[in-house]
Amino acid sequence: MEQKPWSEAELEDRLRSQHQAYHHLHPFHARMNNGELTPTEIRRWVANRFYYQKNIPLKDAAILSNCPDLAVRREWIGRIIDHDGRSANEGGIEAWLQLGQAVGLSQEELLDERYVLPGVRFAVDAYVNFCRTKPWIESVAASLTELFGPDAIKVRLVALEKYYQWIDQAGFEYFRNRLKQAPRDARYALDLVLQHCKTRETQERAVAALAFKCDLLWSQLEAIDRGDNRLGDKETRR
Repeated sequence: MEQKPWSEAELEDRLRSQHQAYHHLHPFHARMNNGELTPTEIRRWVANRFYYQKNIPLKDAAILSNCPDLAVRREWIGRIIDHDGRSANEGGIEAWLQLGQAVGLSQEELLDERYVLPGVRFAVDAYVNFCRTKPWIESVAASLTELFGPDAIKVRLVALEKYYQWIDQAGFEYFRNRLKQAPRDARYALDLVLQHCKTRETQERAVAALAFKCDLLWSQLEAIDRGDNRLGDKETRR
Protein backbone atom coordinates (compact mmCIF):
# COMPACT_ATOMS: atom_id res chain seq x y z
CA MET A 1 0.00 0.00 0.00
CA GLU A 2 1.34 3.38 -1.02
CA GLN A 3 2.16 5.64 1.89
CA LYS A 4 0.33 8.91 2.29
CA PRO A 5 2.39 11.93 1.21
CA TRP A 6 3.55 14.37 3.84
CA SER A 7 2.06 17.82 3.84
CA GLU A 8 4.30 20.63 2.63
CA ALA A 9 4.85 21.67 6.24
CA GLU A 10 5.83 18.11 7.23
CA LEU A 11 8.22 17.82 4.30
CA GLU A 12 9.82 21.15 5.12
CA ASP A 13 10.24 20.09 8.76
CA ARG A 14 11.98 16.89 7.70
CA LEU A 15 14.29 18.79 5.38
CA ARG A 16 15.14 21.37 8.01
CA SER A 17 15.78 18.63 10.58
CA GLN A 18 18.91 17.71 8.60
CA HIS A 19 20.46 20.77 10.23
CA GLN A 20 21.53 18.46 13.06
CA ALA A 21 23.86 16.67 10.59
CA TYR A 22 25.31 19.83 9.02
CA HIS A 23 29.08 20.22 9.18
CA HIS A 24 28.94 23.36 11.33
CA LEU A 25 28.88 20.87 14.22
CA HIS A 26 32.12 19.19 13.17
CA PRO A 27 35.01 19.52 15.67
CA PHE A 28 37.14 21.25 13.03
CA HIS A 29 34.63 24.08 12.71
CA ALA A 30 34.30 24.21 16.49
CA ARG A 31 38.06 24.70 16.78
CA MET A 32 37.97 27.30 14.02
CA ASN A 33 35.24 29.24 15.79
CA ASN A 34 37.18 29.08 19.05
CA GLY A 35 40.31 30.49 17.43
CA GLU A 36 42.28 27.26 17.85
CA LEU A 37 43.44 26.56 14.28
CA THR A 38 47.01 27.14 13.18
CA PRO A 39 47.78 29.08 10.00
CA THR A 40 48.67 25.80 8.29
CA GLU A 41 45.27 24.34 9.22
CA ILE A 42 43.52 27.45 7.91
CA ARG A 43 45.44 27.18 4.64
CA ARG A 44 44.61 23.48 4.33
CA TRP A 45 40.93 24.32 4.78
CA VAL A 46 41.04 27.13 2.21
CA ALA A 47 42.93 25.07 -0.38
CA ASN A 48 40.58 22.12 -0.06
CA ARG A 49 37.39 24.12 0.15
CA PHE A 50 38.46 25.85 -3.05
CA TYR A 51 38.19 22.51 -4.83
CA TYR A 52 34.59 22.34 -3.62
CA GLN A 53 33.93 25.95 -4.66
CA LYS A 54 35.30 25.51 -8.18
CA ASN A 55 33.01 22.49 -8.68
CA ILE A 56 29.81 24.24 -7.58
CA PRO A 57 29.18 25.71 -11.05
CA LEU A 58 29.74 22.26 -12.56
CA LYS A 59 27.07 20.71 -10.34
CA ASP A 60 24.71 23.57 -11.14
CA ALA A 61 25.33 23.08 -14.86
CA ALA A 62 24.55 19.39 -14.37
CA ILE A 63 21.23 20.31 -12.73
CA LEU A 64 20.44 22.60 -15.67
CA SER A 65 21.24 19.85 -18.16
CA ASN A 66 18.72 17.54 -16.50
CA CYS A 67 15.96 20.11 -15.97
CA PRO A 68 13.22 20.32 -18.63
CA ASP A 69 11.58 23.40 -17.07
CA LEU A 70 12.57 26.60 -18.91
CA ALA A 71 11.53 28.89 -16.05
CA VAL A 72 13.64 26.93 -13.57
CA ARG A 73 16.64 26.97 -15.90
CA ARG A 74 16.37 30.73 -16.33
CA GLU A 75 16.43 31.18 -12.56
CA TRP A 76 18.99 28.51 -11.71
CA ILE A 77 21.60 29.78 -14.17
CA GLY A 78 22.06 32.77 -11.88
CA ARG A 79 23.87 30.48 -9.46
CA ILE A 80 26.56 29.77 -12.04
CA ILE A 81 26.99 33.49 -12.63
CA ASP A 82 27.21 34.09 -8.86
CA HIS A 83 30.12 31.65 -8.64
CA ASP A 84 31.87 32.11 -12.00
CA GLY A 85 31.15 35.82 -12.41
CA ARG A 86 30.87 37.54 -15.78
CA SER A 87 34.50 38.69 -15.76
CA ALA A 88 37.79 37.73 -14.16
CA ASN A 89 37.27 40.12 -11.25
CA GLU A 90 33.94 38.98 -9.85
CA GLY A 91 32.11 35.90 -8.63
CA GLY A 92 32.46 33.48 -5.76
CA ILE A 93 35.43 31.63 -7.22
CA GLU A 94 37.35 34.88 -7.62
CA ALA A 95 36.44 35.81 -4.03
CA TRP A 96 37.77 32.45 -2.81
CA LEU A 97 41.02 33.06 -4.70
CA GLN A 98 41.24 36.36 -2.83
CA LEU A 99 40.76 34.47 0.43
CA GLY A 100 43.61 32.20 -0.60
CA GLN A 101 45.87 35.20 -1.10
CA ALA A 102 44.73 36.63 2.22
CA VAL A 103 45.92 33.49 4.06
CA GLY A 104 49.18 33.22 2.13
CA LEU A 105 48.31 30.90 -0.77
CA SER A 106 48.95 31.92 -4.37
CA GLN A 107 46.40 31.49 -7.14
CA GLU A 108 48.71 28.93 -8.72
CA GLU A 109 48.71 26.85 -5.53
CA LEU A 110 44.91 26.80 -5.48
CA LEU A 111 44.30 26.34 -9.19
CA ASP A 112 46.69 23.44 -9.70
CA GLU A 113 45.06 21.51 -6.81
CA ARG A 114 48.40 20.50 -5.30
CA TYR A 115 47.02 20.52 -1.77
CA VAL A 116 43.69 18.81 -2.46
CA LEU A 117 43.32 15.75 -0.25
CA PRO A 118 42.06 12.44 -1.71
CA GLY A 119 39.09 12.36 0.66
CA VAL A 120 38.04 15.85 -0.37
CA ARG A 121 38.40 15.09 -4.07
CA PHE A 122 36.35 11.91 -3.68
CA ALA A 123 33.56 13.67 -1.79
CA VAL A 124 33.33 16.64 -4.16
CA ASP A 125 33.44 14.49 -7.28
CA ALA A 126 30.69 12.31 -5.79
CA TYR A 127 28.50 15.40 -5.39
CA VAL A 128 29.00 16.50 -9.00
CA ASN A 129 28.30 12.93 -10.18
CA PHE A 130 25.14 12.84 -8.05
CA CYS A 131 23.86 15.97 -9.78
CA ARG A 132 24.71 14.57 -13.20
CA THR A 133 22.93 11.27 -12.69
CA LYS A 134 19.98 11.91 -10.38
CA PRO A 135 16.66 13.56 -11.25
CA TRP A 136 17.08 17.32 -11.21
CA ILE A 137 14.69 17.86 -8.29
CA GLU A 138 16.73 15.52 -6.08
CA SER A 139 19.83 17.53 -6.90
CA VAL A 140 17.93 20.70 -6.02
CA ALA A 141 17.03 19.09 -2.69
CA ALA A 142 20.69 18.29 -2.07
CA SER A 143 21.49 21.98 -2.46
CA LEU A 144 19.30 22.82 0.53
CA THR A 145 22.28 22.81 2.86
CA GLU A 146 22.02 26.51 1.97
CA LEU A 147 19.21 26.63 4.51
CA PHE A 148 21.83 26.11 7.21
CA GLY A 149 24.78 27.99 5.76
CA PRO A 150 24.06 31.64 6.68
CA ASP A 151 23.95 31.07 10.44
CA ALA A 152 27.21 29.13 10.26
CA ILE A 153 28.82 31.83 8.13
CA LYS A 154 27.82 34.56 10.59
CA VAL A 155 29.58 32.70 13.42
CA ARG A 156 32.58 31.96 11.18
CA LEU A 157 32.99 35.59 10.15
CA VAL A 158 33.03 36.78 13.75
CA ALA A 159 35.61 34.14 14.64
CA LEU A 160 37.86 34.86 11.66
CA GLU A 161 37.86 38.58 12.36
CA LYS A 162 38.42 38.12 16.09
CA TYR A 163 40.95 35.30 16.30
CA TYR A 164 42.77 35.30 12.96
CA GLN A 165 43.87 38.87 12.61
CA TRP A 166 46.87 37.81 10.51
CA ILE A 167 44.38 37.23 7.65
CA ASP A 168 43.67 40.23 5.41
CA GLN A 169 39.96 40.88 5.98
CA ALA A 170 39.49 41.72 2.31
CA GLY A 171 39.58 37.96 1.85
CA PHE A 172 36.28 37.52 3.66
CA GLU A 173 34.16 39.00 0.86
CA TYR A 174 32.89 35.58 -0.24
CA PHE A 175 31.28 34.99 3.14
CA ARG A 176 29.73 38.45 3.22
CA ASN A 177 28.21 37.88 -0.22
CA ARG A 178 26.81 34.48 0.73
CA LEU A 179 24.92 36.01 3.65
CA LYS A 180 22.76 37.65 0.98
CA GLN A 181 22.82 35.02 -1.74
CA ALA A 182 22.29 31.82 0.26
CA PRO A 183 18.92 32.72 1.86
CA ARG A 184 17.57 33.80 -1.54
CA ASP A 185 18.81 30.63 -3.24
CA ALA A 186 17.61 28.38 -0.43
CA ARG A 187 14.10 29.84 -0.48
CA TYR A 188 13.77 29.29 -4.22
CA ALA A 189 15.14 25.74 -4.04
CA LEU A 190 12.92 24.86 -1.09
CA ASP A 191 9.85 26.13 -2.93
CA LEU A 192 10.78 23.95 -5.92
CA VAL A 193 11.10 20.84 -3.76
CA LEU A 194 7.79 21.51 -2.01
CA GLN A 195 6.12 22.11 -5.37
CA HIS A 196 7.48 19.09 -7.24
CA CYS A 197 7.75 16.43 -4.54
CA LYS A 198 4.14 15.47 -4.02
CA THR A 199 4.34 11.69 -3.56
CA ARG A 200 5.79 10.04 -0.48
CA GLU A 201 8.46 8.40 -2.63
CA THR A 202 9.71 11.66 -4.14
CA GLN A 203 9.54 13.35 -0.75
CA GLU A 204 11.65 10.66 0.88
CA ARG A 205 14.15 10.89 -1.97
CA ALA A 206 14.39 14.64 -1.44
CA VAL A 207 15.17 14.18 2.26
CA ALA A 208 17.68 11.44 1.41
CA ALA A 209 19.37 13.75 -1.10
CA LEU A 210 19.81 16.44 1.53
CA ALA A 211 21.11 13.86 4.02
CA PHE A 212 23.60 12.70 1.38
CA LYS A 213 24.84 16.28 0.93
CA CYS A 214 25.25 16.73 4.69
CA ASP A 215 27.23 13.47 4.85
CA LEU A 216 29.37 14.63 1.96
CA LEU A 217 30.22 17.94 3.62
CA TRP A 218 31.01 16.15 6.87
CA SER A 219 33.27 13.66 5.07
CA GLN A 220 35.05 16.51 3.31
CA LEU A 221 35.76 18.21 6.62
CA GLU A 222 36.89 14.91 8.16
CA ALA A 223 39.56 14.68 5.48
CA ILE A 224 40.62 18.30 6.06
CA ASP A 225 40.72 17.77 9.82
CA ARG A 226 42.96 14.69 9.51
CA GLY A 227 45.05 16.41 6.87
CA ASP A 228 48.58 15.47 5.88
CA ASN A 229 51.90 17.22 5.45
CA ARG A 230 51.58 18.23 1.80
CA LEU A 231 51.26 21.88 2.87
CA GLY A 232 54.39 21.46 4.96
CA ASP A 233 55.28 23.76 7.81
CA LYS A 234 54.37 27.19 6.52
CA GLU A 235 53.76 28.98 9.77
CA THR A 236 56.35 31.55 8.72
CA ARG A 237 54.02 32.86 6.02
CA ARG A 238 52.13 35.01 8.52
